[in-house]
Amino acid sequence: MKAILAIGLPLVGLLAGWLLRWMYAKFQLSSEEQRAERLKRDAVIEADLQKKDIILQAQESLQKERNQQERNFWEKKDELQKKERLLVEKEEQVEKKGQSILIRERKVEEKKEQLQKNIEQWQREVERIAELTKEEAKTLLIKSLEDEAHLDAQSSLIKIEQEMQREADKKSRSILLASMQRLASEISVENTVSSVPLPNEDMKGRIIGKEGRNIRSLESLTGVDVIIDETTEVVMLSCFDPIRREIARQSLEFLIFDGRIHPTRIEEIVTRKTSEIEQFIYETGEKALHELGIQNMQEEGIIAIGRQHFRASYGQNLLMHAIEVASLAAIIATELKADTMIVKRGAILHDVGKAIESEKDISHVELGVELAKRMKEDERVINCIEAHHGDVSYICVESVIVQIADTISAARPGARKESHENYLKRLKALEDIASEFEGVEKAYAIQAGREIRVIVDHEKVSDAEARVISRNIAKKIEESVNYPGKIRITMTRETRIIDYAR
Repeated sequence: MKAILAIGLPLVGLLAGWLLRWMYAKFQLSSEEQRAERLKRDAVIEADLQKKDIILQAQESLQKERNQQERNFWEKKDELQKKERLLVEKEEQVEKKGQSILIRERKVEEKKEQLQKNIEQWQREVERIAELTKEEAKTLLIKSLEDEAHLDAQSSLIKIEQEMQREADKKSRSILLASMQRLASEISVENTVSSVPLPNEDMKGRIIGKEGRNIRSLESLTGVDVIIDETTEVVMLSCFDPIRREIARQSLEFLIFDGRIHPTRIEEIVTRKTSEIEQFIYETGEKALHELGIQNMQEEGIIAIGRQHFRASYGQNLLMHAIEVASLAAIIATELKADTMIVKRGAILHDVGKAIESEKDISHVELGVELAKRMKEDERVINCIEAHHGDVSYICVESVIVQIADTISAARPGARKESHENYLKRLKALEDIASEFEGVEKAYAIQAGREIRVIVDHEKVSDAEARVISRNIAKKIEESVNYPGKIRITMTRETRIIDYAR
């Protein structure tokens, strides 16, 4: 019995526990279902309310749209009725005008008939008075009409020619204006003095050298005036020839950097820098030609073009001016369907004579023509050179274009300065006068033309003869050149002996 109770009681306990849990779970499920049912009813009620609100809003919006459409309809209908009334009024006006025109046409016809009758009457009267038949009068009338028509035709031709001339002037101005606007060039300022900075005060003494031999050597080799002022930290190089001045500047800068400054070293560096400047001139000429797209230029022409980089005309850099003229001429030639390559070659060479050193007493135009002929340039290119100042007749339109482009380049604001050109011519004239005398090796105008430094051949000219040459140069300058103040003439006769120990 005890064993049964021991087994039964736990089973009864387990069964009672399970029953309690099942009843509790069922109670919980019933509670959740009731809650879910309440939420469902609330959601249905809320959905019905929202649905009614949406339907109400849609009905209000539809009513507003319907009212607006009705207002638009009646407004358009009123507008159409107004237009219809205007059309009816215009139709009535047109009808009235048509009737008026018909009345005028009938009156015109009546006047034509009356005029025809008058003409016939006048014709009979003219025949009676002039004793001419109708055919004879007709012939005279035709001749008169022909003369009048011929006169009208001439007048029309004159008007057409005038209109064409105006149109041509307008077109030419348009081409020139477009060319000038498409090309903007810098304005250059030329000077005759270059400066070389000094690292310290001791360098001044080294440049001058013992008893001034270094500075004299540099001046004689380069042809520049070396100015050393105690109050400044620069050396001034004065010379109107920019090539000589540039050689002197580069040489002096190299000597200062190198530190070895003596006559032999100076001569070596000046020779080297001269060679470098010559190479720079050639490369500058090639660069200018490449920029303009010009090919097959001979070496002599390339060098002459490159030398323009160091030259000026009326204060205007010669190479910049030549490139500018070539660019302008090419633009104009393109507009006029001319040969652009001919105008480019003619323009880049038109002032090249100013950069050519020659002992001949001829103009830069003639020097340029001679160079172009030696290079066997096209005759149109040669004509561009010799006709750009109007000295000879034009043989082609390309010459006219180059002359126009040259005028435009020279006329732009600040391009030229007449006084500077005259100044350079005077300095060149001083050097030429001194170089004419026998025994003179080199002559340099320095100090802005206030001094001429003349170097004579010591083997051909003695000290006494040097004094005579100096006096003769002074007399020749007094007779030939107009100048303010006085000009100093410095003669240099140097004996240099070079030997080598081997």
